[in-house]
Amino acid sequence: MSSWFEGPLAAFDTETTGIDVEHDRIVSAALVVQRGAGVLPEVRRWLVSPGIPVPRAATEIHGLTDTHLQRHGRWPAPVMDEVARALAEQTARGTPVVVMNAPFDLTLLDRELKRHRNATLATYLSLRALCVLDPRVLDKHLDRYRKGRRTLTDLCAHYGVELTGAHDAAADAMASLEVVRAVGRRFSARLEKLTPSELHARQTVWYAAQARGLQAWFALNGSDEVCDPAWPLRPDLPAAA
Repeated sequence: MSSWFEGPLAAFDTETTGIDVEHDRIVSAALVVQRGAGVLPEVRRWLVSPGIPVPRAATEIHGLTDTHLQRHGRWPAPVMDEVARALAEQTARGTPVVVMNAPFDLTLLDRELKRHRNATLATYLSLRALCVLDPRVLDKHLDRYRKGRRTLTDLCAHYGVELTGAHDAAADAMASLEVVRAVGRRFSARLEKLTPSELHARQTVWYAAQARGLQAWFALNGSDEVCDPAWPLRPDLPAAA
């Protein structure tokens, strides 16, 4: 029987107007499904007209302008519904979903669903059933003493994964998926006996520990930046906020 990292995996990624999960918007999203290592992937793409201006800094990253999105993007409400249903379908099939920096993409999707559908991600699927594999969390735990950055580009270079068209949602999703397969193979002695569900549970602990470590580093360097330890989805802000 093949290991989970050689079997079916899906991957989700977004491009956005910024990095604030509470207020920024999704401008494109992609879901990649691969039924096994080396199998031709199935790719779904969504382009969104977000209803707010896209900052120049964001456009410089992903290349999506206001004009292009207004002409070719769809209204957010039906797109968010389709995206959530597509993720729910993978959850129902028991397919692990790879999400690089999951607390960003999944939280932003959750907030978009609240904004446009008066719903939450949990409305569409059970977060307990959602099995997420976050290459950033896995790599940082399994190779914690390696120096250097751990962006998707860095992880692709480190694990020998080709990344063509960075900051395209589909390209980033596919690369994230292949990084997880590469992590699984490199650390197979530590991972192959764990099920994806067990890994999901462990990542909640690993991510919290990583956040506490980063918080301590910020404090040591005089920064007041706050690191939320929640994974894979950040809780709602208090109503007063």
